[in-house]
Order: sequence, then C-alpha cells, then structure tokens
Amino acid sequence: LRSYAKNTIIVSEGDAGDTLFVLTKGHVRVFASDLDGREITFGHIHAGDYFGEMSLDGGPRSASVVTLESCTCAVVTRAAVRDHLDQEPGFAMDLVAQVIRRARNATESARSMALMDVYGRVSVLLESYGGPGSPEQPIEITAITHQDIASRVGASREMVSRLLKDLEKGGYIQLGIKRLTLLNKLPANW
Repeated sequence: LRSYAKNTIIVSEGDAGDTLFVLTKGHVRVFASDLDGREITFGHIHAGDYFGEMSLDGGPRSASVVTLESCTCAVVTRAAVRDHLDQEPGFAMDLVAQVIRRARNATESARSMALMDVYGRVSVLLESYGGPGSPEQPIEITAITHQDIASRVGASREMVSRLLKDLEKGGYIQLGIKRLTLLNKLPANW
C-alpha cells in the first residue's frame, strides 16, 4: 500500500510502467497535457477502481494520473497480475471489459473532438451528469469549475466561460462557485 497527498502525480504519461494501481481510498483524475501546459481530462477514478492497466503490456504510460484528495493505492506488479489472472480467469474477463470500456470512451472522445464544436461538447458533457434539467427538476452539478469543463472537452477556459455566461443569460443554467445548475434542456445549437 502507498499513500499519496492531494495534488500528487502518481503516474506520468510516457513513463515506463509495469504496475497496476488499485485505488483503495480517494479520487484521482486521468489526463494528458502538451508542452504548453494545456490539458485534456480523460476521466476520474474513485476508490474501488484501478488504473495503470494499459502499461501491463510493457509499453509506456498512456496518460498521467493526479490525486484530487489524499489517496491510498495498492500497487500491484505485472508478475502479480499475471499470477492472479492464472488463478482467477474471471478477473481476466473483468480486466478485458475495463480496457474495452476505456477504449470506447477514448473513441467517443475522439469522435466528439473531431465532429462536434465546443458548444456541442460542453452540452453533451453537462447533460451527462444527469440528463437535461427542467424547471420542475433542475440538475445540480457540484465541485466543477470552468477549467474542469474545458479540460474535459478540449477547449480553453475562456471559451467555456463565454458559453456558460451566454447559457446563463438565456436562462438555461445558473452558475455558482464550483457549481452549475441545469435549469432547462440546453439548445441543440448555440
């Protein structure tokens, strides 16, 4: 078991890796960045899930992972994973299913980046938190910032802030500090 403080990089994209991390406590963000410091967030992982499986083939890490709060991980070597796969073939199917889910998510992300404009990506992301809001059933999204949204959709924070302010003026959302409430179904185009 290893413990990590908040804002600690556990895995760095491009590094060699031969371990899988089982997150036993905490919450992490999986991301990639470029030389200019721009980032894209691939997802968040919570206690009970694992990450680092993509490097079990001996290749480099495909993304970086940072803690969002203090975390504890069980660090499992490639040899231990292989032994476990031999003893528990059902886990092999679970691991394959996890890799497939993550590949599908990556494919969907690439599709939206290539085929949707920034507004479309923001709209899909916001409504993924619980569907479209309505006056009778507003959807509150907490612990989210404009930068979080920008990192998830591959856009600048400034562009996301402009879109959100326009949506607020139109009565579709209400903005708060690290909070956003969907008040109405977002328009198809902006």
